[in-house]
Amino acid sequence: MKQQARIYYTEADKSLMWDRWQKGESLHSIAGHFGRRHSSVRGILARTGGIRPAPRRRARIALSLAEREEISRGVVAGQSARAIARLLGRAASTVSREVRRNGGRRGYRANAADQAAWDRAHRPKTCKLADNRVLARIVAKKLQLEWAPRQIAGWLKRTYPDNENYQVSHETIYKSLFIQARGALKKELLQHLRKTRAMRRSRHHTQKTDNHGRITDAVSIRERPASVEERAVPGHWEGDLIMGSNNSQIATLVERHTRYVMLVRVSRKDTETVINALIKHAHKLPRELYKSLTWDRGKEMADHKRFSLDTDIKVYFCDPQSPWQRGSNENTNGLLRQYFPKGMDLSNVHQNRLNAVARRLNERPRETLNFYSPAEKFNECVALTS
Repeated sequence: MKQQARIYYTEADKSLMWDRWQKGESLHSIAGHFGRRHSSVRGILARTGGIRPAPRRRARIALSLAEREEISRGVVAGQSARAIARLLGRAASTVSREVRRNGGRRGYRANAADQAAWDRAHRPKTCKLADNRVLARIVAKKLQLEWAPRQIAGWLKRTYPDNENYQVSHETIYKSLFIQARGALKKELLQHLRKTRAMRRSRHHTQKTDNHGRITDAVSIRERPASVEERAVPGHWEGDLIMGSNNSQIATLVERHTRYVMLVRVSRKDTETVINALIKHAHKLPRELYKSLTWDRGKEMADHKRFSLDTDIKVYFCDPQSPWQRGSNENTNGLLRQYFPKGMDLSNVHQNRLNAVARRLNERPRETLNFYSPAEKFNECVALTS
């Protein structure tokens, strides 16, 4: 079998790889552009955990190639280090050290010295979490609660506004997990992220977009009041079913104003069962906090008029193949897959377990809520109704 010749990617090639990776292209697609196997591309991207390394720059005080060429000419002319330094406006020790570490007066070459200096300067920056063990323990504890790095970073900034030692960016947390800086965060904490893959992916996403069927007398989302669209007032919810194996499912509900999550156990997917479960759940909430429900075109809501008649809650339906019209609910469904992976039999999940998972999500700080949690915001709304 003929073996493929080893390929060496240029810096321009690597830059193009990162551009395509950040746009959300797959390894196979990127590799196809170069006519190579995806494993060759993966090897490059995986070195930094799928996180694009910051562009390297020369230090402002570092010797330039032009200065090294001047040093080379001075060495050939037999000038002293002090004389060369005076010409460059540098310290004599800088010139002396430069010549000594790059072959001495007999072997000094400007281009080779410049490349060697560039290679030596490639040292990783010390990770803040490795230096601050107290901060690392706080971050690790929040990761174990399934908080996202962005939520942790926002919560730290809100909790310790005047102490930068207890603040860290979400990118630093991701880098500590994927690149594994010594003494920072343990690799085992990766399992608590929403996505447990070994490399960080682009924020591109795909959501289900299939049209589930025709709903009789459906009220379009386009007729929904502007105050609902703008999330100006509480009491307007988005809903959907997430599916498991053996035709099992869970109803997911998200309040648009506070992002508060509620999960409802549903034994079957037929419209009678789903509507009965949603009616029973609706009666548990104050009427002021459940005014409308926006759903996709799933046939499980075919009997939506009975739901509205029994609860006095208006139901609006998204346009076909438009999951972004229920953005909060779609995002929540993605988060729930961390607890209920695809292929899991959801019929064995008790309502108590669903309540515990919903509580986990509701107690996480959210960037869109200025890093308050949905539970805090929803409780404020409940207090106003009593």
